[in-house]
Amino acid sequence: MVKEKPNSTRVYDSEGYRRRAACICVKSDLEDEVLLVTSSRRPDSWIVPGGGVEPDEEPAETALREVREEAGVQGQLGRCLGIFEEKFVQNVEHKHRTQVWVMRVTEELPEWEDSRSIGRKRKWFTISEALIQLAQHKPVQRSYLHSLRNTNPRRGASPNPTSLHSHSLPTPIQLVTNSSTDSHLSKHS
Repeated sequence: MVKEKPNSTRVYDSEGYRRRAACICVKSDLEDEVLLVTSSRRPDSWIVPGGGVEPDEEPAETALREVREEAGVQGQLGRCLGIFEEKFVQNVEHKHRTQVWVMRVTEELPEWEDSRSIGRKRKWFTISEALIQLAQHKPVQRSYLHSLRNTNPRRGASPNPTSLHSHSLPTPIQLVTNSSTDSHLSKHS
């Protein structure tokens, strides 16, 4: 299903979830630092770069496009960390499914689309620092970093067998959020 919105087209799956993609941008294969960007709605808050899948676009393409637009970086797409489901209520129920990849950054552009248009900033954080930053504005994105840690082959974890070229999708991870209470429930479905 496709829904038109001013300046964008939102794509939904058969269950009514908005399709999104994101990248955890890392400096090296050690995966001990991640790149966050300022939120367009709250410029003093930090988030993982990502956005909506466009019609006729594969989620991996979305992830690469979004990090170039929002963070001004390019790099090599690595393993897929999974599909993360989020439900939250802000007057209306919102449902997202975000497919998240690891991307090793190979180039940081001095200027990029969102830095020029909305003054967006980017900054490298240790995993611990990033977890603290995400807890303040996007707690659901903390689960992306937990998955990063748990699947890092350099830390002795078993990598996710799903890769960019795989045709099977990872099992969705459901995160239910009620914005008025900021309580979060995480369950594997």
